[in-house]
Amino acid sequence: MQKTARFVLAGAMLLLTLSFTYAESSSHGKKHRNVIIFIADGLRPGSVNSTDAPTLLSVRNHGVNFVNSHALFPTFTTPNGSAIATGHYLGDTGDFSNTIYSGYPIFNTGNFGRTAGTNTPFIENNPILADLDDHYNGNYLTEETLLQVARSHGYNTASIGKVGPVAIQDVTQINPVGHAFPTPVTIFIDDATGTTLTNAGLPLVTPLRVQPSGNNTTPGTLLPNATQQQYFADATTKAVLPAFKASGNPFVLVYWSRDPDGTQHNQGDSLNTLVPGINGPTSKAGVHNADNNLKQILDYLNSNPDLAASTDIFVTADHGFATISKHDVSPDGTSTSSYSAGFIYKDTTGRQEVNPGFLPVGFVAIDLAHALNLPIFDPDSIIPGGSGNVYEPVDPTIPQQTATVRQHPANGDALIGGSGNILDNTDAKVIIAANGGSDLIYVPDHDVNTAKKIIAFLAKQDYVGGMFLDDSFGRLPGTLPLSSINLVGATGLPTPTIALAFKTFATDPNNALQTAVQIADSALQQGQGMHGSLGRDNTFNNMAAIGPDFKSHFVDFSPVGNADIVPTVAQILGFELSSNGDLRGRVIVEALKGGPFAVFFERQALISQKAGSGQSTALEFQRVGSRLYFDEACFVKPNPFHIFNPCH
Repeated sequence: MQKTARFVLAGAMLLLTLSFTYAESSSHGKKHRNVIIFIADGLRPGSVNSTDAPTLLSVRNHGVNFVNSHALFPTFTTPNGSAIATGHYLGDTGDFSNTIYSGYPIFNTGNFGRTAGTNTPFIENNPILADLDDHYNGNYLTEETLLQVARSHGYNTASIGKVGPVAIQDVTQINPVGHAFPTPVTIFIDDATGTTLTNAGLPLVTPLRVQPSGNNTTPGTLLPNATQQQYFADATTKAVLPAFKASGNPFVLVYWSRDPDGTQHNQGDSLNTLVPGINGPTSKAGVHNADNNLKQILDYLNSNPDLAASTDIFVTADHGFATISKHDVSPDGTSTSSYSAGFIYKDTTGRQEVNPGFLPVGFVAIDLAHALNLPIFDPDSIIPGGSGNVYEPVDPTIPQQTATVRQHPANGDALIGGSGNILDNTDAKVIIAANGGSDLIYVPDHDVNTAKKIIAFLAKQDYVGGMFLDDSFGRLPGTLPLSSINLVGATGLPTPTIALAFKTFATDPNNALQTAVQIADSALQQGQGMHGSLGRDNTFNNMAAIGPDFKSHFVDFSPVGNADIVPTVAQILGFELSSNGDLRGRVIVEALKGGPFAVFFERQALISQKAGSGQSTALEFQRVGSRLYFDEACFVKPNPFHIFNPCH
């Protein structure tokens, strides 16, 4: 293996490069195939073993094992769902997080019979996705999806499983007509949408997911999402695939397993403790549940030799996972000094809903509003019984929540400054879209001085794991540009001013990926599960592939990611993909039969200028040509002895 090193000082950033393995790339022949993309939501590679996930392990061992895989940051479901759908990074799709600033109050045109609501919608929701389509030229992603292209080539198409990412796979199909959903050509079956399954003896309504999240005194679920996902697996193998087979036409099917994600989020094995966190028996049952779904699909294919011989299966996870901390900011148990953690939070009944000294949901909003001396309004709560056009104010200093004033934002989202009125163009000075392991911060009037104040304040907070600033604001100390993580591109959606990643650490440094902990702006509790950060525990997602076009018993050490799936599948199927933006994934040529053993890649690092706190945002990533794969980020004092891995 040849190694070279080069150093380039460019403006505010120090670029560090370490070259690794190399090989020539080559094209791959096109064949008539079926394709199944199976997503085990939130599956960490380290959770795949012979006990909890024997089927996933078998695919990994017998097909291609991608041991250097990557989710996109922010490491959430819909952003990575958009990449799995289109092959583009988020600067092109605009799907920056599960909760975004939409640029307008959702449903302000009366779609689906609803009045104007939040500016910060949670987009794992079909009507909200449809409303975004309606406001952004019929396709909020701006890029065509794999299922859309497959339909145009006469393929049968289906998307089954978790609500939100399922519709994203062919999102133009839900562009509203007459304030209602049209009848799609692609088959959608998710939490909220059924299809005609009477011939398969299945109910028309998807079973509810029953996984209580608990609260700070009551543990969450102790069971995986088995009943709902069994329905999805049965719909796939007893209705959809048999119909596709009978039609005689090829197909592309996306199956999105909500587990282990949903179970890891809500598990009740570790209330208020960091160990076992998301490594307890309930989380393992969630992994096994996803594995059972994959086994059922593979068993159906293998019972039909012609399908087995002509179907490629790509297995991925949208992101990794970590255990939530709402109190500890380091492995030694040091507690947060956040302003927001100094209050007692009680609901309207007087029950204390946040443990003393713990971070409430919305801690970033509370801290920033205090630092900026501006009022807070909750975009997800409209004052009840009022005019219906005012968001509920937030004041952490009151004794308890009332009917008209909250102590913290309900979901962490916030409008800071302004009147709190529901306006098509908000008058808020700052908008927070809270997401979990990272938050998005928007400055709608693009005032540079406001951005400077925000960054100077955040640089002193003990929960910060990295800050990325919209390129249009210039280079500010302590931040790296959004373009360095591919968040600036062709989208028409509002671009975040700051992407704020929260701090991550591990309870066991010898098993850091499986024992990772992250600060989370979430209503979930310390000890439950979350993702969204730029820790390697979140960007490292389980990926494997098997089928007639993939190599067998092959370990791929080259960097790959979720944005590479569509280009690779398109290569196999012989599809030409149109593109509006340039932030695209690559064909994973080394994984295909006849392809090279590896591709040339480099490991690199970027380090920002120091903030006033003396700390910098550091980013470790890998590069294949122009394609970037983000390993992790951290907010640290630069160490000259760790120039290639500044986060360690």
